[in-house]
Amino acid sequence: MPPITKPAAPPARIETPPLPPQERARSQGAARVLLVLALTALGLWILHEFLPALAWAVVLAIALWPIYQRLEHRFPPGKHNILLPTLMTAAVALVFLAPLAILGIQAAREAHDVAEFVRNAEANGIPAPEFLQHLPYGAAQATAWWNDNLGHAQAGSDLLRRFENHSVLGASRNVGREVVHRIVLFGFSLVALFFLFRDWRTVRDQSLTACHRLFGPRGERVARQMVASVHGTVDGLVLVGLGEGFVLGIVYHFAGVPHPVLLGAFTAVAAMIPFGAAVAIAVAALLLVAAGSVTAALVVAAAGLVVTFVADHFIRPALIGGTTKLPFLWVLLGILGGVETFGLLGLFVGPAVMAALVLLWREFTEGQDATA
Repeated sequence: MPPITKPAAPPARIETPPLPPQERARSQGAARVLLVLALTALGLWILHEFLPALAWAVVLAIALWPIYQRLEHRFPPGKHNILLPTLMTAAVALVFLAPLAILGIQAAREAHDVAEFVRNAEANGIPAPEFLQHLPYGAAQATAWWNDNLGHAQAGSDLLRRFENHSVLGASRNVGREVVHRIVLFGFSLVALFFLFRDWRTVRDQSLTACHRLFGPRGERVARQMVASVHGTVDGLVLVGLGEGFVLGIVYHFAGVPHPVLLGAFTAVAAMIPFGAAVAIAVAALLLVAAGSVTAALVVAAAGLVVTFVADHFIRPALIGGTTKLPFLWVLLGILGGVETFGLLGLFVGPAVMAALVLLWREFTEGQDATA
């Protein structure tokens, strides 16, 4: 009978001394910071496609907050606070969608003329425009070149076939996908805007509390400065741009520019970007020159120069820089750099960032306490 062996005794357990309370608190704090950073990065990665929509909702909420506050004071919200946010969001959607609908209707009306032009170009070529005959130099040579290369049926057919190749069709499909993508983002912006209207007090209080706890009183001042910058940018860019488009649209009408309403709307949008109105005015002047109305083109160019000079050098700097005491140079750099980096959203993000940086610089150079 084999001898019975006793099982080996387990190794002695080594007791690790507990960490001192100070080191344990430090390690837990570092772990919490890492967890917050990791979750924040993951959340931004998940939402990165919708961040522009959320940013637009925040910009619109800040810009329209004074109006909404007055309406809420006049018409106190009910128990569920749904009706007023819904009406306000619907009004915002209407402001954006109504011009697009008008442009679509106008484009549909012009489709017949475009189709007729295509048929004539394919059958008879593209006739030389009248303004070539009024050129001060080389009028005969330019007209002869046009007739030889574009004025006959074969040239018109060749030119139209170039617009039917695969690259143009592929570009059209890409444009269609971009339009659908923009529509989806616009819908998410409206949904986010509704909740910002409904819960604006909670969002405001929590944001100010977070800024105060993270950065102290200076963080709250920076947040208020950025909000003021958005208000000034909306007044200085959007409202002034609409005013420029309205005034120049009247000039286009009396000068005989084709489709003055559409071109006036294009001027209003372009005027929101620095030096963008000059492009629209140049297009209007060129259309008049192409129709042989050189004097009217000069009138449009002169009127556009006066309107844009007054708007860009007097009205716009007072509205944008006056609310935040931001020099116009930094306003201009913020707008241009913001558009270059963030697209159209940069019109509002760029000046807001510049306003925050200028505020911090002033406090630093004025010798205020860093903990203030």
